Amino acid sequence: MDRRQFIKRSGAGVVAGAAASTGLAAPAIAQGAMQWRMQMTWAKNSPLLSTGAQIVADHITKASGGRLSVRLYAAGEIVPPFQVLDAVADGTLDMGHGYPAYWAGKHPAMQFFTPMPFGMTTQEQNAWLSYGGGLELADELYSQLGVKFFPSGNTSVQGSGWFNKELNSIADYQGLKVRSGGLAAKVLSEVGATPVQMPLGEVPQALQSGAIDGADFVGPMNDMAFGLHKVAKYYYWPGWMEPCGLIDCFVNMAKWDSLDDDLKEIIRGANWMANQIMLNEFVAKNAQALVQIKATEGVEVRTLSDETLSALAEAAKGVVENVATQDPLAQKVYDSIMTFSKMVRPYTVISEASYINVRPML
Repeated sequence: MDRRQFIKRSGAGVVAGAAASTGLAAPAIAQGAMQWRMQMTWAKNSPLLSTGAQIVADHITKASGGRLSVRLYAAGEIVPPFQVLDAVADGTLDMGHGYPAYWAGKHPAMQFFTPMPFGMTTQEQNAWLSYGGGLELADELYSQLGVKFFPSGNTSVQGSGWFNKELNSIADYQGLKVRSGGLAAKVLSEVGATPVQMPLGEVPQALQSGAIDGADFVGPMNDMAFGLHKVAKYYYWPGWMEPCGLIDCFVNMAKWDSLDDDLKEIIRGANWMANQIMLNEFVAKNAQALVQIKATEGVEVRTLSDETLSALAEAAKGVVENVATQDPLAQKVYDSIMTFSKMVRPYTVISEASYINVRPML
């Protein structure tokens, strides 16, 4: 999911300046408290996506008894969305909330914290972060950029995309123009499609006119919010392109190092709570939205064939391995992910997958 243009579009309508204009809660500030500013890359009240940032800001302020008050700003209020990480690193902001794909150009290793085609599920990724060395590697990477990293939400598994042409085999990707980005776009190029960068607001008209043949965004809830179900006939799954979508929160490193230990723990706890609550919301609301999509006249929810998925997986393997060779830290992160995946996937198959396959609809 390449939300770069989406965020630009969403943030464009947010006027820089007074926080009161955003409608975001302004916390009470205790006398003598530290007052931090956190900007998210999401527009105000973005469906599902703004949940984590608000949770983090509110919890830190309340749990610290006001000793550390965090005021949340929407996309573009202080800096443009894609400058948030740099603004946190240089001290313009104290904290930021966004999506690793937005910083992928800063270091090759960052691409392994973006959605990885045929990669880990959200549950597997969270386990890798906590018990497979993932957090330590993220800290090593983000510290080079001048910030302290926290996982702070997840989109869960996303769709393969909306198309106006059938995808019955890998050959059907040949010549398709598909709005996509990141590692998935590189895979699509490998199988003959043409990735297109396009603001989400232009996608409905482009699908209707035939300027593009398909598009991917997030999942049922967000896709419906932008009307993709009104302009495309086929909604393909499973989400090979983005099996999970980590949301990141980051703190200026000097500010982090200056904090008392109890405030550091409050920030850690706020982000882990946001990480789980955002996931819960995505699963619940995407499920509700999928019911509506299936009931939409003229829309067919389909599954890619095993043969098509196998060909995509082979292409993805080459793309991901190539990224790993670009930098020693990228190779280190890739090796860690592969080692953990080799260990955890058999358990996922015999536990979650096998149970789901036999579970009756009660």
